[in-house]
Amino acid sequence: MREYWTSLASLMGAVAFLQGVVHAVFPAELRAAVARLLGRATRAFSPYCYFDVTETEGMGTNEIYDAVQLYLSSSAAPAAGARLTLSRPHNASSFTFGLAASDRVLDAFRGAAVTWEHVVAPRQAQGFSWRPLPEEKRRFTLRIRRGDRGVLLPAYLDHILAAAADIRRRSQDRLLYTNARGGAMDARGLPWDPVPFKHPSTFDTLAMDPERKAAIMADLRDFADGSAFYERTGRAWKRGYLLYGPPGTGKSSMIAAMANHLGYDVYDLELTEVGSNAELRKLLMKTTSKSIIVIEDIDCSVDLTNRATAAAAAQPPKPRASIDGGAIDQDAAAAPAGAAARSITLSGLLNFTDGLWSCCGSERIFVFTTNHIEKLDPALLRSGRMDMHIFMSYCTFPALKILLRNYLDDDSSASSSSAAAAATMAGLETWIDAAEITPADVSEVLIKNRRNGREQAMEQLLEVLKARAEKRPPSAAAGNATGGGDNEEEEEEEEKRALESPKEGGGEDGQDEETEAKKQPSE
Repeated sequence: MREYWTSLASLMGAVAFLQGVVHAVFPAELRAAVARLLGRATRAFSPYCYFDVTETEGMGTNEIYDAVQLYLSSSAAPAAGARLTLSRPHNASSFTFGLAASDRVLDAFRGAAVTWEHVVAPRQAQGFSWRPLPEEKRRFTLRIRRGDRGVLLPAYLDHILAAAADIRRRSQDRLLYTNARGGAMDARGLPWDPVPFKHPSTFDTLAMDPERKAAIMADLRDFADGSAFYERTGRAWKRGYLLYGPPGTGKSSMIAAMANHLGYDVYDLELTEVGSNAELRKLLMKTTSKSIIVIEDIDCSVDLTNRATAAAAAQPPKPRASIDGGAIDQDAAAAPAGAAARSITLSGLLNFTDGLWSCCGSERIFVFTTNHIEKLDPALLRSGRMDMHIFMSYCTFPALKILLRNYLDDDSSASSSSAAAAATMAGLETWIDAAEITPADVSEVLIKNRRNGREQAMEQLLEVLKARAEKRPPSAAAGNATGGGDNEEEEEEEEKRALESPKEGGGEDGQDEETEAKKQPSE
């Protein structure tokens, strides 16, 4: 045994001596060149390709590094059983996994196997800097076979970036933005103030006929999955929805359900805080993709009423002669200087929803709400701006069953378990259309009586429906009692036909309407 250790010590001494001779005879530059040549020779005969994804690129961060880290932490790493790190980012609702230092994980894409390695090395001592770098250098090393390079690149990296963006959006809580007062900017130079969006409304809890909800959900899903369709047809990837109906019918809840269904952020645009059309365009430019831009009660925000109604209601004043014989516009003379530049016009809002500036982004939804659709200009409601008109009607019997399930944990089978409950349910079905009650009013009645038991709450609701129906005119109550749903559909169709019908002497599109409105004062 002693001879073994003696031989080993002699060998180590010889190696150290040779190393010293090599360092003394061959300079460092020569040794580095030989090492590079050996590395190139090795890589030339190796069946693999290697790609390094560093954490930083110059003085900035590397977007691909963050995307790879998020992608591996949520898909490949947990399934690989490797050593992982756990973290929870700020404003996130779920935990994320991460690869530990010098650990490897396997992944596959289109039948090709890839290997990721997380390399962490200490950084050399640096001098004074205003922006010091991290103490460690981090990178991901991607190893693939040479024959798979055409299959994986760049499709695999595009897949990682898309998957990381989707994971980031779904893991973080959605945000509700509102425009700052007077167009002021925050510390990041953005005109939007965000708060966490915690609205619990979903399509499952939304009080609406199931068939109509299914149609809206299918339209939203077709829009979210329609990237290739919009690119092939040459259309901007956006869609407009108009929600109209009486107050309390669930328009705001519908917007929240749309945001929760798609996982989009919500931008609540307050038009009264926007000073001009240019400021409106800047707000649009600062919105992100995969978002819903909402203008609630658009008929009450700014003066965007129907031009035909306004022209018929008020006759234009006669022009007053000036000293030089010309005509003076009394409205322009009474208005303060620069008032036109500090207001939003209908043309500016139309360009906001359907002009060239509306294309500076993708996968965005515009939602307008109003209680009086007849007050809006038809040019604002045409297809291409508001593609889908959704009438939020009074509470119907299918919607009432959803509210009973939400507030009383009631379903049709449980409510019909006794004769009294079945009679109450039949009465609700009979009187719901005649009462013309909104889902908000029904919810308030159920909330007040939910502690008294299911049957008593339903009986109290039935009394409220009867009282509301008796207060209405007999002809209207009788009409709704016999065919309430048909009357609502007829009213909706008549309202749409009235809006879509051309004006007397006017054109069919927005330009003809605007031309006619300009000609009218001169006549």
